[in-house]
Amino acid sequence: MLFSLYRSLHSYRGFILGSVKREFQARYRNSLFGALWPIFNPLSMIVVYTVIFSHIMRARLPGVDDSMAYSVYLCAGLLAWGLFSEITLRSQTMFLDNANLLKKISFPRICLPVIVLINAGINFAIIIGLFLGFLLVSGRWPGMALLALLPLILLQMMFCAGLGMVLGVLNVFFRDVGQLFAICLQFWFWLTPIVYPMSILPEWVQHLLQLNPLTNLIASYQNLFLYGQWPVWSSLLPIFVAGALLCVIGLRLFRQRVGEMVDEL
Repeated sequence: MLFSLYRSLHSYRGFILGSVKREFQARYRNSLFGALWPIFNPLSMIVVYTVIFSHIMRARLPGVDDSMAYSVYLCAGLLAWGLFSEITLRSQTMFLDNANLLKKISFPRICLPVIVLINAGINFAIIIGLFLGFLLVSGRWPGMALLALLPLILLQMMFCAGLGMVLGVLNVFFRDVGQLFAICLQFWFWLTPIVYPMSILPEWVQHLLQLNPLTNLIASYQNLFLYGQWPVWSSLLPIFVAGALLCVIGLRLFRQRVGEMVDEL
């Protein structure tokens, strides 16, 4: 099955890359600064959080005597969460948004999730590049631990792709899925230690948050960028297993329902 998927994607690589290019261009068409907006938006976020939390609110991480530590901690978590939310939110509507394309053109439908992943990956690469530039200028370069960034991204994208595939297929047949997931995403954000460090919570709450597959993943990003620490790979086993299972379930659901989806659309 994986070989046939790879062969289909390889045969339609021109369609995939062309779709990615068109979507990127369409997003900033007729704008004065054009492709510079992907740089301005994350750059403004980094500056705002650094100024507000480091210099105005003077927020501090427990046990860390550093005025900018909390800003780095917060930005690292928000950037990782942004990748997760972008992929899942766009994946849940990818078949609905491309209904006309699906009904008029014959192509492997699996191309659509790949297009979503590539677009999100490009946006994330731009943002991470700016964040790394900020860390370099501020003297906070994470060192050799930065080599762990790519495995973390790939692991996260596998989890997001599996979850997004399941949501995308279900949302075609049950439109409430998209609305429900948007609500769940808000709760999921606050149940993930992004804005707050988990160490300030009661021990029993910390144990509950460990059930969240994103908890250790986000913590790995934060420890990498803030302390230059390598991830504890064993702690990422749950999200790896969850991501693998979601990919299998998503692909099976997709293969079983791909014909019905076109009729439903």
